[in-house]
Amino acid sequence: MPNSQDLLVHIKNIFPTFSKSQKLIAKYITENYDKAAFMTAAKLGSAVGVSESTVVRFSCELGFEGYPQLQKSLQELIRSKLTAIQRIEVTNIRMGNRDLLQTVMMSDIEKLRITMEELDKTDFENTVDAILKAKNIYILGVRSSSCLASFLAFYLRLICDNVQAVLSSSPSDIFEQMLKIGPGDVLIGLSFPRYSSRTIRALKFAKNKGADVIAFTDSPLSPLVAYANHSLIARSDMASFVDSLVAPLSVINALIVALGMKKGDEVYATFHELESIWEEYGVYESGEDIK
Repeated sequence: MPNSQDLLVHIKNIFPTFSKSQKLIAKYITENYDKAAFMTAAKLGSAVGVSESTVVRFSCELGFEGYPQLQKSLQELIRSKLTAIQRIEVTNIRMGNRDLLQTVMMSDIEKLRITMEELDKTDFENTVDAILKAKNIYILGVRSSSCLASFLAFYLRLICDNVQAVLSSSPSDIFEQMLKIGPGDVLIGLSFPRYSSRTIRALKFAKNKGADVIAFTDSPLSPLVAYANHSLIARSDMASFVDSLVAPLSVINALIVALGMKKGDEVYATFHELESIWEEYGVYESGEDIK
């Protein structure tokens, strides 16, 4: 079975061996793989004028067990390649006239389920240990991943010392803020399709400087994983031009809770002191203040 990166090349190489109907499917996929990846076998067959069973047989001809495996391979292929316009077009194909609220929320639930089943518990525990042992913790996420990085940094500052959120107003700023990173330090890099080139370069920089690198991304095929000592894989998805990051946020929640549990009494003392500060300076609205 060809991997996602080689699929189109594989189709091109064996194209002459296909039947006339199979060539129609192959041509459509190579020219419209962004759309074909989210079509059912019946819809793909209808689009090229062949039967659903012909599409299934074509999948097997490529070395897949069936059409769902071919579809999954196509989806992996396009995750980092779709432009915003293509995302909107694909969304129209996927959702059609269905209830958008229910469809988007059910998709998020499915990504949570898959993440829970696939996330390697050993990788998770190793990530927790690496963060606890780190001299300095750097956290980087840009564009849509910046909200995840900010959330993680907010809570890690309450749990660990020497936490720095790497801000990314320009590419050079990232490396200036990471100038002193080195052995004993940890960089947590977060990026989901479309993957940020700035984040990838930052992970490579930290790796070359001898720091431990934690890649927080969506797939073992993500370009972040190549530079990581540890990887946390959480499925993401696209809802039109919007990135769905429900599953990654859930894993971040679990990571924060795990770190807090490991810190135990230290975290308890920190929040006991914070409660006094919050009350003294009126950080939160109390029921008594509402009239």
